[in-house]
Amino acid sequence: MSDNDSLFMKRAIELSLENVKKGGGPFGAVIVRKGEILSESCNLVTALNDPTAHAEINVIREAARKLETFDLSGCVIYSSCEPCPMCLGAIYWARIDKVVFANTASDAQKIGFADSLIYKEISLPPQERNIEFRQLFREEALKAFKAWEESENKIEY
Repeated sequence: MSDNDSLFMKRAIELSLENVKKGGGPFGAVIVRKGEILSESCNLVTALNDPTAHAEINVIREAARKLETFDLSGCVIYSSCEPCPMCLGAIYWARIDKVVFANTASDAQKIGFADSLIYKEISLPPQERNIEFRQLFREEALKAFKAWEESENKIEY
């Protein structure tokens, strides 16, 4: 563990504590590149009435805006808690190099934030999930995939 890791993790935890005082969820995150904070945020789910406004999603969006790229290679994310499945997916899509976290998913589950259901659901075939999944018009939708595949103007990600 480097001194920088300690410094940035303490900031993520500080953001989580500040957010609880404001009535928000106990989560904070910071994205760092080359030893400098690019973005920092807390969980804004209830403040924005946005179920995707997790701290990690918020900092990824802000860092991408600042850098004007969807590729956050070279960045580290510091999160006050182990990322949930949604945030973990976003971290991989953003190509973040390293994740440093404090609380575990098990710690979060003990206070009512249960990600285990989502992990279980992901591994099930769509027809066995708790939410109804129904597939329609696959052949028509495949036309867009074919157009993408053949496009010379695409930006791969």
